[in-house]
Formats: sequence, C-alpha cells, structure tokens
Amino acid sequence: MRIVAIAALSLIACDSIVCADPDLDRLPPAAEQQPDVSSSVTSNLYVQSDLSLSALRDNLIVPLPPPAPPRWEARLFLDARFNWELSDDLGFAYSGRLNLRSESGIPFPNHEDIRSDLREAYLTWQSGSGFFLELGRINLKSGVAEGFNPTDYFKTRAVVEPTSADPTVLREDRLGSAMLLAQAVWSAGSLTFAFAPKLASLSAPYLNTNLPSFDPMLDRTNARARVIVKTSVDVFEDFNPEFLFYDEGERPRLGLNVTKGFGHTIVGYLEWSGGNRADLADDAFTDGIRTGVLPPSSPIPVSNVRGFANDLAMGVSYSTKIGVNFDLEYDYHQAGFSSVEWRDWFDATKGSADPLLPGELWFIRGYAADQQEPMARNSLFLRADWRNALIRDLTLTGFVDSDLHDGSDVAQFTADYYLSRQWTVGALVDVYCGGRRSDFGSLPQSGIVLAKLTRYF
Repeated sequence: MRIVAIAALSLIACDSIVCADPDLDRLPPAAEQQPDVSSSVTSNLYVQSDLSLSALRDNLIVPLPPPAPPRWEARLFLDARFNWELSDDLGFAYSGRLNLRSESGIPFPNHEDIRSDLREAYLTWQSGSGFFLELGRINLKSGVAEGFNPTDYFKTRAVVEPTSADPTVLREDRLGSAMLLAQAVWSAGSLTFAFAPKLASLSAPYLNTNLPSFDPMLDRTNARARVIVKTSVDVFEDFNPEFLFYDEGERPRLGLNVTKGFGHTIVGYLEWSGGNRADLADDAFTDGIRTGVLPPSSPIPVSNVRGFANDLAMGVSYSTKIGVNFDLEYDYHQAGFSSVEWRDWFDATKGSADPLLPGELWFIRGYAADQQEPMARNSLFLRADWRNALIRDLTLTGFVDSDLHDGSDVAQFTADYYLSRQWTVGALVDVYCGGRRSDFGSLPQSGIVLAKLTRYF
C-alpha cells in the first residue's frame, strides 16, 4: 500500500509541474535541443570481436567449487541502440546485444553459445510543456560518483557477462527494469518518479554456465516492486542538489547527490544513501535461503540485526590542459565486510569436512557482485582518462580500486586506437593484487588480458 500511495502522489505532482529538464540523460530524444535532421532514427550500431585470457590462482584459502572459471573466452557480439521519432511527441528506444561466445569448459555447440540481452525497449511521450512519460524496460541510472554509486538503486542484479570491470561501462551495458517513468521539469528544478512492478519471482544468482539464451530475465530486474522519487533544485548557479527516496517494500532509503565546480578545472561531488538494512553477509544468507541455495544454517556467523546503514562516495574531478581527466574518490559502504567477518570467512573451512561449505562461502562473495556492492567498507578509487594520448585517436583509460582495510587492489588499464571512423582496435588488462587473506588477493583470478576489434556502422 505504501508503494501504491507514493506512486499516486508522485504522478499527481509530476502532472502539475511544467518546464525544461536539466537531467538530459533521461529526456526523450525529441525533447533535446538539437538541430533538425532529415532522419527520424538515431542509432549506434557496432560489431565487436574479443578474446580474453585469465590467469587463475591455485592456492586459494577458500577453494572454489566446480566448475572452475574459464581460462579463455572468445566473443562476437552485435550491439545496437536505436531511437525512433514516431511523431512530434512520441518516440521509441531500443538497446540490446546479441552474443556469440565460446569458452573453456563449455562444449561447442551449446545453448550457452548464443545469447541475447534486451537492455532497453520503451515508449516515450512528451506533452510539450515539460512533462514526459516513458513506459517499458528502462536503464534508470542515478548518482554523480565514478567508482561507487550509493543512489544507483536499480543497478542490483542488472549486469550480465561484463566485458569490463569499469563502473562507467557497467552502468551503460546492464539490463534495464520494466517500469513506468514520469518526469516534470521547470526552470528551477525537476521531479522524477518511477515505478517498477514485480513481474517474476526471485531467483538464485546465475553462473556463466546457466545463462538463458533468449530471455528478458525479469527475475533479475523485476522480482520486487520498487519505486523511486527524486527531485533536483537549482539553489544557485552551479549548485543544484538532487534528493531521492527509494522503496522496495522492506528497504526504504534516502539519497543525496551534490556537485560543485571550483574554477574551470575542478569539480567536487558527494553521493550519499542511507536506510535500514542488514549487513552484506546477512543479506546474502537471507536471499540464499529464499532461493534455496543455502541451508538453514549460515556458513559464517550472522547477526540477523537490521539497522540504519550509510553509503557514501565523495571525491574530486580534475581536468588538465592536455586533456587528462582525473577522479579521486573515497567510498564508504557500512554494510560491507568488517575485519571480524573477513576473519570468519577465511577461517570457516578450517577443520571442516563439509564439501558444500566452500560453495556456500563463495555464494556470499558472488552475492555482493550480483548486487553491484563492494565487499570493502572503506575503499579509495582513482581513475584517469586521456583522449588523443601521445598520438591522435589513441584513448587511454585506467583505474585503481583499493580496499583500505587490507591494502589489496584491482587495477584496470585500457587502450583504444581509432583506425578510422569505422574501425577501432583495443586492449584491456586487469590486475588483482593482495595477500591470500585479502579482498582482491583472495579472488580466483590474478589477472585478465583482453584484445578486441570493433566495427562501427
């Protein structure tokens, strides 16, 4: 009833406000101020082929249950994003990826070799007076941070077979949620409301060996009824904070996004979210019980206590004269693993003869990745982007995410060279560093190398 009441009040409020939208990434294409073009269709279409090789550790304290992670994976995929302007006030957007893949451990041919990801498919309507409606599968993004987005509430379970660990890439390539979205904008702010109904039952996390070939996977994105209301207010020039309220029945949360420029080269930002919830290990255990993956007894001690928990990302972005952009960010995830929980996780298999115990322990780690939540409570994120680096048409990108508790890190370095307007060649390297009893040092992979070739149309 609470979600229904919020939905009704938000729609009434949206319909009563008129004007123009500062949140340009959610505006229908027809609403953006662009020059007239002859075509009513805008598109981004490309084919990419890539090959990745993984170096795996064989001295894990908590052994991995079978099957082992793939040592190599080859992919060929067609990625499409289209926007059709059906009329002056009506449009349709589509985003999807058709995958052909092969990897070690999976025989060829197999139903796992062909997959289709329907990321977005929705209708858009604008009233002409600052009111917009969208209906369908929508990738609704929130947040101003770069490494961890506490207010990006629709990120959970939305990432399928990532080709990169880069948070900015994951935000774009994930599945959207089936929802109704309404937005009203005016000269001094905006109001957005979205309601995503429950359309499927909660499912266990997928492995790369049981992903469906052609399935919208609504059990990942619409297993709970969810609602979000957010409003931005132009307090003064270059300062328009955004306030958010999110509810999925059991977990109402509040959020805040703030950015502020300091001169022409420095931007500070802060993203916060808070609400009642259990710790990460408790949440994983609860969902494991609901989906039948875990037995009634937890593999590590859990408190079953819910309390107010904070998530925070605060940082600064700096742009140099030669075109290099740096982001330095501190991230705090209060529900993440404490030092006691890390100790319990690593010591759980000592003296145990239970063959199922390692799988239960790795379920907790996999749950965090599925929810797009960090295991760490305190971490530091540094990112750098350089277009036309050293030579023209070469783009270099890199980031380092460090767990401040144990000093372990994951680092990614990417290079893309634009051979022409149609062809790009690139490479990606991931490195996971740390001791055997650390966050990133305890993962099965120590490094990943990926080479790719892309053809744009």
